[in-house]
Amino acid sequence: MKTNSKSGKLASASILSAIAASLCCITPVLALISGAGGIASSFSWLEPARPYLLGITILVLGFAWYQKLKPRITEEIQCACEEDEKPPFMQTKKFLGMVTVFAFLMMTFPDYGHIFYPKADKEVIVVSKNNIREIKFNISGMTCSSCEEHVKHAVNELPGIIETSADANSGIASIKFDDSKTDKAAITKAIDASGYKITGEVTKENPAHVEVGHVCGPNGCN
Repeated sequence: MKTNSKSGKLASASILSAIAASLCCITPVLALISGAGGIASSFSWLEPARPYLLGITILVLGFAWYQKLKPRITEEIQCACEEDEKPPFMQTKKFLGMVTVFAFLMMTFPDYGHIFYPKADKEVIVVSKNNIREIKFNISGMTCSSCEEHVKHAVNELPGIIETSADANSGIASIKFDDSKTDKAAITKAIDASGYKITGEVTKENPAHVEVGHVCGPNGCN
């Protein structure tokens, strides 16, 4: 039937638009899994179009459900009786329901994408407060929590990293580190290798107030 065929095409279109809407946040997770960090920010240019893609997805899905649930006219009922055959799976309500759930998961991916990143749990023993530095960078390409976690994960792989934070809204990453174990050049290289680019330094390196002998973990120093 034409109605069923149309609903199947609409379902496919909604999947594509839903994936496109969150591709900028899905890519960093795929980069983490594949180990290809350089592709993490490949689709960050899609972020400005995200609200429109979300709107398209919702409208297409709504229309697909309308086509599927609207009362059939007499001609359609007679046609269905004459054909007397089961419609393909991709033209059923069950398939459309699966598509709707998948589209919802894709549209909300930026809200839970960070769970795919391992938590930093290493500890750094601070030998001297004179070794502690904090530096902030302006970073381009961060659009959501997945991007933030990707940058933090790349930096936390380095030795001597005490605390890392990244904010997609401001585009700023702040790193506190022990410069006897790592340095600004290594941090810069790690961020650039993650697929996101440093566009400038927010502040100069400043000594952090950490007492000698304290243990510093991913959430700060004790």
